Amino acid sequence: MALLGKKPTRLIGVDISSTAVKLLELGKQDTRYKVLAYAVEPLPPNAVVEKSIANPEAVADTIRSALKRAQTKTKTAAVAVPGSAAISKTLILPADLSDEEMEAQIELQADQYIPYPLDEVNTDFQVIGPAATNPNEVEVLLVASRSENVEARLDCISSAGLTAKIVDVESYAMETAFELVAPTLPCPPDSTLALIDVGATMTTLTVLEEGRIVYTREQVFGGKQLTEEIMRRYGLSYEEAGRAKRQGGLPDNYEEEVLEPFKEAMGQQVSRSLQFFFGASQHNAVEHIVLCGGCASIPGITEIIAERTGTETSTANPFNDMAVASRIRPQMLAEDAPALMIACGLAMRSFD
Repeated sequence: MALLGKKPTRLIGVDISSTAVKLLELGKQDTRYKVLAYAVEPLPPNAVVEKSIANPEAVADTIRSALKRAQTKTKTAAVAVPGSAAISKTLILPADLSDEEMEAQIELQADQYIPYPLDEVNTDFQVIGPAATNPNEVEVLLVASRSENVEARLDCISSAGLTAKIVDVESYAMETAFELVAPTLPCPPDSTLALIDVGATMTTLTVLEEGRIVYTREQVFGGKQLTEEIMRRYGLSYEEAGRAKRQGGLPDNYEEEVLEPFKEAMGQQVSRSLQFFFGASQHNAVEHIVLCGGCASIPGITEIIAERTGTETSTANPFNDMAVASRIRPQMLAEDAPALMIACGLAMRSFD
């Protein structure tokens, strides 16, 4: 199974995160995308631990439930491994190589960049375009991941009755979906932008220049900390706390004593992530921050992050300019949109 994949038929994007399975299926009307089906289905606690699948049966069951909720008949899928489970390297190769020659050349070079035996990894490559320094050369993206990371996801997809045609990397799926968000931002396309995905357990900073990833960093922080604080403060189970967080009904002191401190902590984490980037690069600022992931929907969070970082901040919605199938509630899709960036990028692989 190739990591980046070749041109397939229509695909369901399947994002397996730490707390939920997110499915998305897209179609096209002329040049405009259309959301045909989607679902977000919570996973049982600890089915996925820090992006590693710990309970394959539970994950497969959750994918099945999500497929039923989405009411889709499509049986082919695209899935992604976490960025932390993939190794990426840009190689410079002669532009006149055939596909077979390029593959042989990459295999020869792969040993230098992959710290595992090559028979224990899945690799793939994609030509990005001409090399900036020499028109007779091309930049080629080499991506590798341990076979166990890939196979764990393929097994869950297969057990749920789907066939995985593409295995991508979460950060590249995010980059693909970002193409839909970029035109809505109040800054030029060649700006340096920070895409910050605050999920349940991990916060991922992805910095893009001219729409391409130049830096990524993960750190342990996410919405699970808010859920656990609700459990502790109000004596609820994990499931009850998660439901109350999403649907409301918590005591009057919740916002001031629990939610506001979490928002402040999230602002600090985003600021700290950016400081790591500035320390590792020639940059000392980004032109805009785009928030995504489940925590991006918290009311008032963009204002706090803009204040903490001194940078204009907005929430990702890749569906802004899309048509939506009649059975999908647009309000619900808009609420879930920031958490569906990876699923959206995977579903877009149908139209490569």
